[in-house]
Amino acid sequence: MIGHPQDDAELPALVRRYVMPERRYLKLGGSMLRTRGPEYDRFVRDLRHDAGLITAGEIATLLEGGWRERRTAAWLVAVSRRTEFRERLGELLLASEVCCVGPAYSVSLASFGTAHDADLLAAYLDRFLRRPDLAYDQTMAMGALQFIDLDLGGDQADRFLGPGGLWQQWLQDAAHMRPHTDPLPSFLSLIRRLCAFVDECAEAG
Repeated sequence: MIGHPQDDAELPALVRRYVMPERRYLKLGGSMLRTRGPEYDRFVRDLRHDAGLITAGEIATLLEGGWRERRTAAWLVAVSRRTEFRERLGELLLASEVCCVGPAYSVSLASFGTAHDADLLAAYLDRFLRRPDLAYDQTMAMGALQFIDLDLGGDQADRFLGPGGLWQQWLQDAAHMRPHTDPLPSFLSLIRRLCAFVDECAEAG
């Protein structure tokens, strides 16, 4: 896609405004759960403020950027409950063109928490659990899918988790995994904590 001059100028401005302050892009994930006190309160307040301030067009622009921009945009989508970006996040997760962003997409979809979000996560898992050579975001996506299933009483995760299912095959064949140790409980717990953080930001005044 050929960019326009104004687009070239817009992205750096958005990065300065939303991505770089206090290195936000690095904290959006598990590291912010270890933050305490006034720093944590400020982080929640500022993220909530920017999620309300950023426009849909600006989010779309950030989602065309690199991993820092996309990670930040996905979190701003989650905190602002911009469910109109659901399909776009699902497309980006499935494409997996950029590293370090899949967990943010997974958290956003889990925070929306509908059956359709589960469908998008399942589509990703259908593709990438068949690729044990690719150490992508299978664990976070599976944690997000199970999180939604437990909340809705759904069964999307069951077809992956049963004996001989894709999850067990992937654990067995992926060189970076330990086949006799299922990491899913840890990632489900992480997704639960990150979605609670999203709720806290969304509800903060």
